[in-house]
Amino acid sequence: MSQPPAGLLRGRSELLVAGGLAVLAAVVLADAATLDGGVTQRGAIGPSTVPFGVAALLAVCAVGLAVDVLRGGRGESEAGEDVDADQPSDWRTLATLVGAFLANVVLIERAGWVISSSILFWGTAFALGSRHHVRDLAIAVALALATFYGFAIGLGLNLPAGILAGIL
Repeated sequence: MSQPPAGLLRGRSELLVAGGLAVLAAVVLADAATLDGGVTQRGAIGPSTVPFGVAALLAVCAVGLAVDVLRGGRGESEAGEDVDADQPSDWRTLATLVGAFLANVVLIERAGWVISSSILFWGTAFALGSRHHVRDLAIAVALALATFYGFAIGLGLNLPAGILAGIL
């Protein structure tokens, strides 16, 4: 099977981003249409006003990007990227990050937010190259406690305490 000419597809991959924006706009619009104002609605302004605005802006961005790409516009490469494209992917780092995230997902209800997110924070630092294990664990626990109490006191939202329910 013959390959299509390189010029035909060059610079058109950004149309996928425009399509993604259009799909996201449609999802936000559909979700906003299901919102019920109930007793909170005052006149024309209700809980769906902002989502409708966001959907409209997403649609405008999608159309604008598609028109720009079809007219020959292309995004510029990141000049500040410090990535060597000739090097292979670091699958070990990715696997460690995925493992830390999955441990958080599995443990969040059983062990609680503080323990599961401490593992997530510490695992992320380890995966990204830090080898100060004790310091990283202390920082991870401090971040977990800060977010736990920040949500509980600052926002009035309760994260799962898990096995630390009587202590926290």
